[in-house]
Amino acid sequence: MTLCDQLLKTADMFCAATGMSRARVSTIVLSGGLRIDHIEAGGDIRTKSFERAMQWFSDNWPDEASWPDGVARPAKALKLEAAE
Repeated sequence: MTLCDQLLKTADMFCAATGMSRARVSTIVLSGGLRIDHIEAGGDIRTKSFERAMQWFSDNWPDEASWPDGVARPAKALKLEAAE
């Protein structure tokens, strides 16, 4: 499975788990509502953009949803809490 295929599979499973549209997820994750559709149509994505997107999905993945088979999941990023 190519990296683009992994991103598409992850995005579509996230949409199914959350009820969000692909365009909305694309806007949040890739800063453009048509970027995921562009990738599906044969467009490319830069490595850093792919890594950033996959990290976002990992950090925001719904607890009740299974992560896509065949897709490596990045470790969740540590979230620093604000000092009081």
